[in-house]
Amino acid sequence: MDEKEMIVLEAMKRAGKPVRPGEVAVMTGLDKKEVSKIISSLKKKGAVISPKRCFYAPSEE
Repeated sequence: MDEKEMIVLEAMKRAGKPVRPGEVAVMTGLDKKEVSKIISSLKKKGAVISPKRCFYAPSEE
């Protein structure tokens, strides 16, 4: 996992609820499109789940 993936995952954990990529972008200061790509990557790795459409949360480890 690279540095930006860690930043996005930590922001999602801090939020404590399912969040949209735009909210993560605001929390991290990263570009929204970049956050969406990172979330896709994390989802493929099983680190993030989508409890409902367009909302993402860290998977329970």
